[in-house]
Amino acid sequence: QVQLVESGGGLVQAGGSLRLSCAASGRTFSSYVMGWFRQAPGKEREFVAAVSRRGGSTSYADSVKGRFTISRDNAKNTVYLAMNSLKPEDTAVYYCAAGNTVAVVTTTRRYDYWGQGTQVTVSS
Repeated sequence: QVQLVESGGGLVQAGGSLRLSCAASGRTFSSYVMGWFRQAPGKEREFVAAVSRRGGSTSYADSVKGRFTISRDNAKNTVYLAMNSLKPEDTAVYYCAAGNTVAVVTTTRRYDYWGQGTQVTVSS
């Protein structure tokens, strides 16, 4: 079992930056692929970014490529999402997820554990 707790969300102006963190419980953090997803009001949850178990491979949604960076620190059981050049359309609840898989996957059904989410609001 893995428990995930996100932090770092908030209100920021367009063009600004935020860094989200996701702290995981348990000793097996390094055995999970970690992902970030987001859900805006009235929309489905969508993939944002994912990182492999050792951090050597990443994947990004086209909408955030070049602006967001995912990373992980297995010694601290934490995954991060650095978000730069934020846009109003990035406004959503951001969720951290852990997947018991080898490949860096991008669909919600491939992830086994989810955090409660953290709100990110970007004003224009």
